[in-house]
Amino acid sequence: MNKEIEVFNHKFKNPIMPASGCFGFGYEFSDLYDLNILGSIALKGTTKEARYGNPLPRIAECPNGLINAIGLQNPGVIKVCSEELVKLNEVYKDKVLANVGGHSIEEYIYVTEKFSKEDKVWGIELNISCPNVKGGGMAFGQDPEIAYNLVKEVRKVCNKPLIVKLSPNVTDITKMAKACEKAGCDGFSLINTLVGMRLDLKRKKPIISVTSGGYSGPGVFPVALRMVWQVYEATKLPIIGVGGISSARDVIEMMMAGASLVEIGAYNLVEPLACKKIIADLDNVMNELNITNLSDIIGIAHC
Repeated sequence: MNKEIEVFNHKFKNPIMPASGCFGFGYEFSDLYDLNILGSIALKGTTKEARYGNPLPRIAECPNGLINAIGLQNPGVIKVCSEELVKLNEVYKDKVLANVGGHSIEEYIYVTEKFSKEDKVWGIELNISCPNVKGGGMAFGQDPEIAYNLVKEVRKVCNKPLIVKLSPNVTDITKMAKACEKAGCDGFSLINTLVGMRLDLKRKKPIISVTSGGYSGPGVFPVALRMVWQVYEATKLPIIGVGGISSARDVIEMMMAGASLVEIGAYNLVEPLACKKIIADLDNVMNELNITNLSDIIGIAHC
C-alpha cells in the first residue's frame, strides 16, 4: 500500500498531520510514540509577540466535540524559532507547517518572514480567522476583499507554499477561496472551527469566559467535508482537509472529496495516540476498498 502524497513541492510519507492547536509544538507527544511516523505536523498558532491567551475557563465539552477559546496562547515567533523548533527537531526529522496568526497585516507579514527563513518549515498556514483590528474587529477570513489584501501582502514576503486556513463562518466559502487564490496563495486548509457556546446551568452564565468559542470534533465533520468538496470544485488548488476527522475511514472520505492531506485536530485531545492509530489503520481500509495508491483517490468522488 502506497500512502505517499507529493504536494506543495514536498513529499509526505502519508497524508496525516496533527492540526494546529491540538498538538502543541509536537515534541510534547514524543514520549507517547515515534513522531516520525507522521506525514507532517502543523505547529501551534504563532503570533509576533508572546500571548497568554484568553482568561480561564476557555474550554467547554460538548456532544461530539468541544468548544475552545484559547486565544492563540504562544511564546511569540522569536522563541518558537529559537527554542520550540529546536526541541521538535530532536524528535521529529521531517519538515513542519507553521501556523501564523495576527491582528494586523503588519503582524502577519512579520511572523511569516521569520518562518520563511526556517529550514524546518516547509509551508505557511495562514490563520485568517483572527480579528482585524483596523477593520473594526471583523475577522480577516469573513470578507473576501480583506482576505485578498492580507494574502496579497503576505505573498510578497513568503518564499514557501502559502496555505490559507479558511473559516467556515461565512455565507459562501468559495468566494473566500477564490479571493485568496487571486491574491496568490498555493492552497487551503479547511475548515477552521465553527462558533459555538455552552451555558453553566447552575451559574446561569456562559461556561467560556469570553462567552463563545470554536466548536470542533466529530460533530463538524459533515460540514468540513461539504466545504472541502465546494472549494475543490471552485479552485482546484490543493487542500488540506481538517475538521472532525477521527478514523482512517474519515481520512479516505475527506480525500475522495478533494483533500490531498488531512489534519487531525480535537481527536488528539481525546485520544493522544489518535494519529498513530489512524496511520496504522489506513492499510486495512485501503485494502478493504482496493486502494493501492492514496494519491489516486484525491477528488475521485467528483469524477
